[in-house]
Amino acid sequence: MTTLAMYSAKPYDQRSFDAANVEGRHGGPIEIHYHEARLNRSTVGYAVGADVVCAFVNDDLSAEVLELLAASGTTCVALRCAGFNNVDLDAAARLGITVVRVPASRRTPSPSTRWR
Repeated sequence: MTTLAMYSAKPYDQRSFDAANVEGRHGGPIEIHYHEARLNRSTVGYAVGADVVCAFVNDDLSAEVLELLAASGTTCVALRCAGFNNVDLDAAARLGITVVRVPASRRTPSPSTRWR
């Protein structure tokens, strides 16, 4: 069974991921461990044994953190955001960690959908 450690997890993240994590759907279910804390050097230990780490925009995916993740068995980082400026992509490639992310939106808001 695949194990996922989700950082910066909010209650709505847990509800939506739990709803999608069912037998037979997307290869699920997977074992998900939710952590409210941001990913950084001091919280990386929460991911020990996780195949996948699911991170958000303010989580630290520097070379140091990625090295610690790789040493504990993580092979994939899944970002719940389009941006990846918080990820050392060179370190991830060197360590054999696959990085995936939400695609950037190509939609430009029309005047009727912009915030006023």
